[in-house]
Amino acid sequence: MSLTSALNTAQSIFNNTGTQSSVVSTNISNSSNSDYVRRQAMITTSLNGAQVVKISRAQEDALLKQWLKASAQDSGQQTLLGGLTDLKSIMGGNDYETSPANYLSTFREKLQAFRTSPSSTIAAQSAVTAAQDVANSLNDATKSVQAVRQGADKEIATQVSTLNTLLAQFKTANDAVKSATATGGNPADALDERDKLLKQISSIVGVNAVDRDNGDMALYTTDGTVVFDTIPRTVTFVAQDTYTTQTKGNAIYIDGVALASGKGSTSTAQGSLQALLQVRDDIAPTFQSQLDEIAKSLVTMFSETGGAPATTQPGLFVWKTAVGTPGGTPTAAGVIDGIAGTITVNAAVITSQGGDPMKLRDGSISGLTNLNPTGKSGFSDNLDALYTAMGTAQTFSATAGLSSNVNIMDYASNSIGWLEQYRSDATTASENTSAALSRSTEAYSNETGVNLDEELTLLLDIEQSYKAATKILNAVDEMLKSLLDIAS
Repeated sequence: MSLTSALNTAQSIFNNTGTQSSVVSTNISNSSNSDYVRRQAMITTSLNGAQVVKISRAQEDALLKQWLKASAQDSGQQTLLGGLTDLKSIMGGNDYETSPANYLSTFREKLQAFRTSPSSTIAAQSAVTAAQDVANSLNDATKSVQAVRQGADKEIATQVSTLNTLLAQFKTANDAVKSATATGGNPADALDERDKLLKQISSIVGVNAVDRDNGDMALYTTDGTVVFDTIPRTVTFVAQDTYTTQTKGNAIYIDGVALASGKGSTSTAQGSLQALLQVRDDIAPTFQSQLDEIAKSLVTMFSETGGAPATTQPGLFVWKTAVGTPGGTPTAAGVIDGIAGTITVNAAVITSQGGDPMKLRDGSISGLTNLNPTGKSGFSDNLDALYTAMGTAQTFSATAGLSSNVNIMDYASNSIGWLEQYRSDATTASENTSAALSRSTEAYSNETGVNLDEELTLLLDIEQSYKAATKILNAVDEMLKSLLDIAS
């Protein structure tokens, strides 16, 4: 080997180790960055010696797509579980102590105590107070359910705004990737940025990423709607200021196409938006319908009939229509939207409002009739009939999602059971999606993440190469000195 060749070899080593050291240092400094993909200096050997030909990126498209799918599913499932947990908290938590079912049970017990002591004013007032608790629990539950719906609506608006911002940023990153690819530059940083944005987008709305020529990428929802194709497609949504039982939430549109909501306790939602739609438009309204059916049944069950010709009017429990007028005894088979939010106890039996609780015993609350015209203190026929009615099967609307031929006590309990079963199944599903995401994250990280042990080992190898180059340089230096000494 000539001295010139030796010098060229040493210079090549210095150049290579300098580039390699820079790449390894960058890797080490980003070891805790989950959005960074490991780089590696690729060296090839030719007649001119070894040289770095490119900086490669440990890209794993298949694992990334699997991660995106797992992320979208987990985001949707966790969002659904959060909504169900909010609904459960309305009922008082694990023991459901503030649920209508709990207050109904207490009311029936007080009614039983009143029927065994029909002359007791205290027993009468206790029964009326228990009835007020039932009405208040239905009122409060309705308000809370609508608050959950409104909260979901506001969150949808926030996430739609975030999604539009992310898509705009995605265009910038995608353009940077295309530009670097077209000019032969290094698109690694732009690819990292684009992948980071893609991860955030997938947690909001599940997307399929399609690679195209020149490093370009297009995004589609799982049902084929275009989310990004050269330019971001507009995502639109109009939020509602307030929510009542009659309020219908607005749809989310991506490129003019309505986004479907998730279905089932193991939700089909891909991303949080579809799960929020499911909570707002499916689960919460169904639970509200069950509350309305309980209220409707109470009004009907405690209504009184009398007069000539015979008419039926609400007795112990009264309610108001959507326009604020007093409602009559329900006769239609369907759900009366919002009745649970307006049901109250008739002022005719509330002592503090000038009423007489004994009217419950006599069946004279509405004023249509008096089943105890002689005022017998031991009269209990009406109380017996009301108590029995609470244990008698009734027909409920099938659209509320529960068995339609049960007594009101069982129906209220079944409503809690429906919510708890839904939440329990969603919890199990959320554990599965969380585990799947964890495995996908681990697999993706193992292939693309930075391993400090490997990087430090590589750094030691680079150090050895550098030392070898310095030895070659020292040897050449000694030879040149010897030649100069001979020449002098």
